[in-house]
Amino acid sequence: MLIVHHTPSPNCQALFEAVVSGATTPEIEGVRVVRRAALSATASDVLEADGYLLGTPANLGYMSGALKHFFDQIYYPCLDETRGRPFGYYVHGGNDVTGAVRAIEAVTTGLGWRRAADAVTVTGEPGKADTEACWELGATVAAGLMPGA
Repeated sequence: MLIVHHTPSPNCQALFEAVVSGATTPEIEGVRVVRRAALSATASDVLEADGYLLGTPANLGYMSGALKHFFDQIYYPCLDETRGRPFGYYVHGGNDVTGAVRAIEAVTTGLGWRRAADAVTVTGEPGKADTEACWELGATVAAGLMPGA
């Protein structure tokens, strides 16, 4: 599983760490979790993964420029090869995440990826319920990739 994230703030870091913790919990067996910053993730990373977890802040009503750059780099090289693969995502915003959610949904629909879990959206400082939801997100997407799942 490939986790692609843009984590520029302590709030985004808390959500990212919760996702990683859920994806790597000892109950998840046979799933290799690879973490890449959105600006360094490549089409090869995407092609080598069986599923994806995306994380971004909502910036000026849109996903981060880093996640947009990731999608720009991988879209056509991965379009045919990754259709149907599962994904999940989380978005953090100061007060609104609507535009970022809409953008991620549009791109992943175009790629033909299949949402494996509900998105986690957080505004303001993440609370315990938010980090727990991110933990569940990571665990759910990873569990769906376990051999025999």
